[in-house]
Amino acid sequence: MAADAYQHTVRSPATFAGVGVHTGAYTRVAVRPAAADTGIVFVRTDVIDKDNRVLVAPDTVVKTQLGTVIGNDAGVTVSTIEHLMAALVMTGVDNAVVEIDGPEMPIMDGSSLPFIKVLDRAGTRMQDSPRRFIEVLEDVEVVEGDKRAALKPAEGFEVAFEIRFPTAAIGTQTIDLAMDGQAFRDELADCRTFGFLHEVEALRAMGLARGGSMENVVVIEGDRVLNPEGLRRPDEFVRHKALDAIGDLYVLGAPILGRFEGELAGHAMNNLLVRALAAQPTAWRYRTFAEPLKQAV
Repeated sequence: MAADAYQHTVRSPATFAGVGVHTGAYTRVAVRPAAADTGIVFVRTDVIDKDNRVLVAPDTVVKTQLGTVIGNDAGVTVSTIEHLMAALVMTGVDNAVVEIDGPEMPIMDGSSLPFIKVLDRAGTRMQDSPRRFIEVLEDVEVVEGDKRAALKPAEGFEVAFEIRFPTAAIGTQTIDLAMDGQAFRDELADCRTFGFLHEVEALRAMGLARGGSMENVVVIEGDRVLNPEGLRRPDEFVRHKALDAIGDLYVLGAPILGRFEGELAGHAMNNLLVRALAAQPTAWRYRTFAEPLKQAV
């Protein structure tokens, strides 16, 4: 029996802490084991006077400005979940309770690599229930101006992305990758979020980017990367966009069997796409690969 045909949870709690890139708030997080078919649930442990559980789902995404924010009917939110979500799906974690004592996930170094490391230390445990994959059967596409995001049928999971920025530091970058857990580690996990120096003051006036620094963001001014260490990869920017998309797709609650294509897309387009897929039941189906359990005679 293939282990990846069955659901997994973390073997032991994965714990970490840090500041949120937008709030600047220091939070502590524990990713804890959960029963089969739980999915990914965030729990705001600092909230005690109302429902503090926020289930990850397409319709619980309440905001997509510079990050993915989920919320519940009580108005409790958790922001910037996408880098952890990408790490969870790419390490094969189907079920987990993510306890956090503040409003925003720690940004860590701006990539998914710190989350991969703590999840690896915690390990995973196979569960009895079959893992459900979302198999894309028909093309689903959303377009807004020059932005586009699409899901198409494919044998496995593929990610293609294109970005264009009018700065020599970025320019036009494209990637097209067959994606699994190892490819994610090799190609995308260490790629950091990025931003432009001239936007920082405006963002901070809006209450954003309060925790951002060159410790956790690739900062661009004009045609230069300001970070002393430079880039981790020549095309780190488009690779981070692909990382974000993988995390945003996992709000569907299952790994994708299909091809994602993004062109100048971001969190808003990614969420429009998952909602469009969810709204077209003929465009996809759940598929499992687990062998049926033998019935007792």
